[in-house]
Order: sequence, then C-alpha cells, then structure tokens
Amino acid sequence: MAKVEIISRESIKPSFPTPHHLTNFQLSFLDQLAPPVYVPIILFFDCNVQRCTHRLKKSLSATLTRFYPLAGRIKDSVSIDCNDDGADYFEAQVTAQLSDVVGQAKADVLKQLLPCEPFYTWTGSGADVLLAIQVNVFDCGGTAIGVCISHKIADVASLATFVGTWSAIARGSTEIVDPRFDLASLFPPRDLSGFMPTTGIVKDKIVTKRFVFDASKIAALRAKAATTGTCTRVEALSTFIWRRFLALFAAERKAGTENMHVLIHAVNLRGRMDPPLPQYSFGNVWRPAITLPLLGESDKESDGLEGLVRDAIRKVDGEYVKKLEEGDEYLKNIKKTSEQFHKGEVVTFNFSSWCRFPFYEVDFGWGKPRWVSTTGLPFKNVIIFMDTKSGDGIEAWVNMLEGDMAEFEHDQELLEFTSSSPS
Repeated sequence: MAKVEIISRESIKPSFPTPHHLTNFQLSFLDQLAPPVYVPIILFFDCNVQRCTHRLKKSLSATLTRFYPLAGRIKDSVSIDCNDDGADYFEAQVTAQLSDVVGQAKADVLKQLLPCEPFYTWTGSGADVLLAIQVNVFDCGGTAIGVCISHKIADVASLATFVGTWSAIARGSTEIVDPRFDLASLFPPRDLSGFMPTTGIVKDKIVTKRFVFDASKIAALRAKAATTGTCTRVEALSTFIWRRFLALFAAERKAGTENMHVLIHAVNLRGRMDPPLPQYSFGNVWRPAITLPLLGESDKESDGLEGLVRDAIRKVDGEYVKKLEEGDEYLKNIKKTSEQFHKGEVVTFNFSSWCRFPFYEVDFGWGKPRWVSTTGLPFKNVIIFMDTKSGDGIEAWVNMLEGDMAEFEHDQELLEFTSSSPS
C-alpha cells in the first residue's frame, strides 16, 4: 500500500492581477446544471521533477492569469468572484514505486495522489477552491501530477485545455491559445428552483473498477453491431457494457417489477453548435443524450441497441442547442427527470468519454506521460472512458454500488472482452 505524505502546501496566485472589469464572472445555465464535484485526472511521468518545482509553480501562476476564474471563489449560484485568491498547490512524497501504482490501478490508492476528494460538495461559503493540484514524487523518482478542477466551471474538455496550456507554458512553447469565457452570453443563467444538482451523488458503498478493452476487442464489438449500421468505438463499447449491466436485472424484468432503465451519454456541444464553438471554449459545454430502450422479454430484446444509441447522440445537434438556448422548456424537462430519479422510478447508466482529448500529449518539458488515469467518482452507474497510451484501446472506469459490482465484474461475457491490466 502506497503511503503519501504531504510535505508542503501553498496557494498559487495569478502572475498578474485580474482586471477590475473581469472580477465578476458569470456562470452559464449549463454551468449551473453541473454537479458540485471536482473532475479528477492524474498524469504519471517516469522522471523526478523535484528540481523543476519552481518551473511548475511559475508556469501555473502564468496560466492562472489566462484562466483567471480558476483563481477565484464561487460567490453564489450564478457567479464567481475572481479575487485572485489562487489555486491550492501541494507537494507530496510517495513511499512506493511508480510501477506499483500504475500496475495496480486501484481507485483507493489513486485518490491519495489527488489534492482533494472528487466528491467534495460545495459549501457556497466563498471558501471553496476551484482548482487544486498535487505533485507526487515516488521513491523511484517517478512523478504523478493530480489535478482537481471544479465541475461547476469546467468540463473535461476545459480540463484538457487548462492542462495543455499549463504544460505548454512550462516547456516554453510560443503556441499558446487563450481560452474563451463567453458561455454565459450564449446560455444566460436561470432560476433553478426545484432542480437538485446533487442528484445521483452517493458517497457510500460505491466501488470503482477499471476494465481495459484492447483494439481487437473493440473492433469485434463494432463488427457485431454492423448489422444496425456503422457505430463508433464509444457507441459499440458503451452499448456492450450496458447490456451486461442490464443482464444483472434480467430476473426483475421478467417479473415485471423493474424500474425504467435509461442510457445517458455526455455529449460535447462545441462542434455541434451553429456556428461551432472552438474546443478551447471554457465551461460546461455538454449535455446528455438519452437512450430509452424498447425492452421486451426475449433474449434478443436489446438487439439494435447500438442504433438507438447512435440516433440519440445524433439528435444532439443544432436544433437541440437552439432549444437549450431558449432554456425554459428544457429546464422543465430536467426538473421532471430529477424528480423521477429521486422517487426511484428511473435507473440511469451514464457514460462520459474522455477519449481523444490530448492528455497523452501533455509535456511540461520532461516528456509525455507514461499513463493518464482518473479515479473513483461518487456516482453509481457512471463509466468514464479513457484512451490507453497506445491510443487504440479504451480503459473503462466503472463506478457501481458494491453489490452490483460484485456481480458485474464476474460476468463471463464481459470478461471475454476485457483485461484488468494496462494495455
């Protein structure tokens, strides 16, 4: 078991004060809908960066000048006070070998490499940091950089933009792209009375397991789904995992006592808007694509599910975004869904793909990561897809209730397509 000891903590402030006219940052409607948790990522490097900590902190300070809201504090449900209080920055010593942690990929160990708990719920007191970083140095000299960014202001694309910019500044690159902070002008904040952003958060009895699907297994799943049309890696893999999850409730469904089971994909809206937003638009620029299966009693009840998933994702288009911009009807629908969830009428299975984001291209000046991971999240039935280092495989980080995972991880068909070791 790795032992992690914090040896220093400080607050890193922007290298230049935030101009007065930017100090009151307005959250967008989409930011308001985001859950009050941190989005965690950990980047592992094969080198010792203890001599480079000054460079890391100086470049972080310069990066915060460009990403000024991250150095502020949430003021209320619609705004951030960009007061330059700074980001939390920790340095830690890890009594373990880097290869031991990478090889195990255990969520409880990985959480120790983060500067805060991902499921921390915001107090709204103005004391909550929006960005925290922990630089962990292992006995062997390897390093892991853990980053937690508030989901109230950022999605995974925004996290990738931030980390990419920070690393580019650290290595002295001149090709720096400034983020765009104009989301509130497209999606103005609204009165969310009756909406509970904490819906789905469960702090107890959540188990996280990683399942690795190599390129050949993913290709086989796509080939099996070809009868319903061409589907992407994510569509084929998420449908397969959901089928295996539904198999756990087969007895309930035959008895007619089951709840409604719904498949949800987080969809990046940037390229689907008209005109498209650049990928460096900062904030929560995503919404869920919802698949409602037509389930019967036969063993082939989920045949064609890939087509339903594909169609649901395709419907998140320009017309969808127009309705989202209008906001009122959309807000009524999500409040209704939230109520159904709390009444136990709906069982959701949620997928978020972090694939194709350039985390493996991050280079602070000492080379690219050996491995990039996330860790456990406080949501049941949530799966995060991440690229393997080779780029052609996918790691599925599955969060489930303890009892469900005990059955799911021993599903024979699932095990035929997965391994528990890194690709």
